[in-house]
Amino acid sequence: MAQYPTDCRYTKDHEWARLDGDLIRVGVTAYAVEQLGDVTLVDLPEAGTDVQAQERFGDIESVKTVSELFAPISGEIAEVNEELEDSPELVNENPYQQGWMVAIRPNDKAEFERLMDAAAYEDFVAKSE
Repeated sequence: MAQYPTDCRYTKDHEWARLDGDLIRVGVTAYAVEQLGDVTLVDLPEAGTDVQAQERFGDIESVKTVSELFAPISGEIAEVNEELEDSPELVNENPYQQGWMVAIRPNDKAEFERLMDAAAYEDFVAKSE
């Protein structure tokens, strides 16, 4: 269970979401990183952009593929991790800390509560392998 932090919620698209004050910080899970391989580029929206739950908000490129990123909740992008522009490898090195991608000001915090907890996500990943 240590692979998936228990203070995060998870999506079936392998994004994590963590409550951080009034914001929801978002990134991709260790499982997603494992599937992607070495991340070479992260394309994110600008702060101020509105996003909708389960809709594309950016892309992540790796040596293997390009994948879309999907918002776990609806709201406004309040912060973007600018460090990923020059150092996309932070996603590989620490996806749950320095590898975060955006922070969303949620329209409805109840959306966050409806995401999978760590145990449910771990079961989801085990069943999909």
